[in-house]
Amino acid sequence: MTVTVAGIDCGTNSIRLMVARISSDGSMEVVVPRIMRVVRLGQDVDKIHRFSPEALKRTFAAIDEFAQVLSAHKPDALRFVATSATRDAENRDDFDRYVFNRLGVHPDVIPGQEEARFSFLGATSVVDASLHRPPYLVMDLGGGSTELVLGGDGRSLSSHQVAQSYSMDMGSVRVSERHLLSDPPTDNQIQEASADIDRSLDLACAAVDLSQTGTFIGVSGTVTTMAGVALGLKEYNRQAIDGVTFSLDDIFRVDQKVLFMTRQERGQLGVIHPGRLDVIGGGALILTQVLARTRRCLAARGEQLTSLTVSEHGLLDGIVRDLGMKLLTSCHNSEDVSST
Repeated sequence: MTVTVAGIDCGTNSIRLMVARISSDGSMEVVVPRIMRVVRLGQDVDKIHRFSPEALKRTFAAIDEFAQVLSAHKPDALRFVATSATRDAENRDDFDRYVFNRLGVHPDVIPGQEEARFSFLGATSVVDASLHRPPYLVMDLGGGSTELVLGGDGRSLSSHQVAQSYSMDMGSVRVSERHLLSDPPTDNQIQEASADIDRSLDLACAAVDLSQTGTFIGVSGTVTTMAGVALGLKEYNRQAIDGVTFSLDDIFRVDQKVLFMTRQERGQLGVIHPGRLDVIGGGALILTQVLARTRRCLAARGEQLTSLTVSEHGLLDGIVRDLGMKLLTSCHNSEDVSST
């Protein structure tokens, strides 16, 4: 038995849509490959705690586009998940009404803990335990928040189970709008941003034991974009990036390179989406500091972290897979009831 479901992940910087067929054995066949639009819904939300008219206009245009795609494919169910920026916006009712009027569902403004669970489910659903040692630490580095999720034992029944998670109130847009205001950022701005990230990491480490990391998996636009820079790509290529493992030295090198570039220089690389040019440096700084902290935690108990595995499968994949499996379970239970 299969069901066709759609998921929308509306974050601080981008909004994504995917339509897929989910089978009762847990396999997923993508019907509409993810469509991503950079809309910067979280523009200035950290300062004014409201969605700006310009941000809503950009996001509504993407929602209109997604409505046309969904009308053509008519999924059995749709889940619209909104994350960090929407959690913080006082005028999110305006956003809610528009989404419901166009798509027939209300945005599900999920807490950071559930966001972390979906990201972990999406990332680990394609992990080959013979190549990647559990437990898995999945980092979903978004625009407004960064989720750190530890879990999985590499066995089929338990590989997607979350042991510990924490949602840092720190993402590429948030740290850039708070601190990295010059082009390129100054040394003082970078120091202030680093201290802010470290404070968030201190809280995260109280909830997630980074020293237990077997494999570090990075997901989201910042991580995959930095992977593209490390590979020397001239344009973004999802297939070339997905599943690649990088040495920490290579990632640290490109993080530093991009952080100190001007926006114009970043644009000349080709692989960075124009909507990320002003915030990718902040994301790169968060990536560097999370990796460095994890490496130190492992070193304290005599272990090493030498690499980062990059995955194109994250929050959106988790939303779609979770929705499909719940719908299939509901259908199965209904059949059981009708047959008695």
